[in-house]
Amino acid sequence: MTRKKESRQHLPAARRWVVKVGSSLVTNNGLGLDRQAIAHWAHQLVALQQQGKQIVLVSSGAVAEGVSRLALKARPKQIHLQQAAAAVGQMGLVQAYESCFMEHGVHAAQILLSHADLSDRTRYLNARSTLTTLLEMGVLPVVNENDTVATAELCFGDNDTLAALVANLINADLMVVLTDQDGLFSADPRHNPDAKLVQDAAAGDSSLDGMAGAGSSLGRGGMQTKLSAAKLAARSGTDTVIANGRIDQVLSRLGQGEQVGTLLYADSEPMTARKQWLAGQLSLQGSLQLDKGAVKVLRESGSSLLAVGIKAVRGQFTRGEVVACVDESGAEIGRGLVNYNVDEVRQLLGQSSAQIEEILGYAGDEEIIHRDNLILN
Repeated sequence: MTRKKESRQHLPAARRWVVKVGSSLVTNNGLGLDRQAIAHWAHQLVALQQQGKQIVLVSSGAVAEGVSRLALKARPKQIHLQQAAAAVGQMGLVQAYESCFMEHGVHAAQILLSHADLSDRTRYLNARSTLTTLLEMGVLPVVNENDTVATAELCFGDNDTLAALVANLINADLMVVLTDQDGLFSADPRHNPDAKLVQDAAAGDSSLDGMAGAGSSLGRGGMQTKLSAAKLAARSGTDTVIANGRIDQVLSRLGQGEQVGTLLYADSEPMTARKQWLAGQLSLQGSLQLDKGAVKVLRESGSSLLAVGIKAVRGQFTRGEVVACVDESGAEIGRGLVNYNVDEVRQLLGQSSAQIEEILGYAGDEEIIHRDNLILN
């Protein structure tokens, strides 16, 4: 089923929301948290919750608040200083949200996640169980990246990707990404007066990729990260709206189906939960280069990946880890859970499945990656 742009009519019926608020909307131009703005967000979120909606908030601002508290001149570039700023700033961020939600009699919960939590299948399921339980109890989870223990995670983009992964986790109906821009424009409106707001488009529309601009100095996520996040969220059937958080009562207006911001609608059938998890993997342990025949069979027949179609292997991985499948040009065509470690795959390159026992000395799986554990781009 393909949903078209009239799906804005369905926004009022969206029950489970993930709302991401960027640094520029919760800090006072980088000079600490804007308590009035946070109170404003809490008021809108509680109003949505009182309408029967389940809300997860993904909020940036910890590093920016830490920079202010530690009297640093600017956001540090060194990872250890970013982590220190995040540790200090997270205290202020959670305190601010807690006090604002309590004024409305709503319990909040702090959830700190890293991509390592979401790359492990067991931890992924535990996080999903915790979040869904909190929502069923009427609690409003406040999610942030666990920057104090993360390293490369700090470079993934101002919590946009994290919000999309949370949308996958809880099978959200709608993800709202609030920023300091009105949405996605056909060109950078700061430099092109003829730029037009893209009101509705499919999340998977490749023509949108050339329209992204840079992010603000307070956060790290530009429009490109928001587009990528919308594509990731769409894999669980989640629509995305990118909107200006400074618009008066923006969340309430979106909930009423108003034409606000850019709607990037999910344009394909939702994936199974397992394949959503596979699609959301940001860290791959290696890659398998496939010949043209294998690429064609995977794309057209939905078959498993066999050793006979593999030309080369790269990286270091063990059985059960996630690897990329690439074509002869190096372009990724999919990813999946591999049934053999890297040394075994090297021995099996180009060989028939009937020869696996003879080559390895034991009868293993016929497939290098089973189709149930394979997701194609």
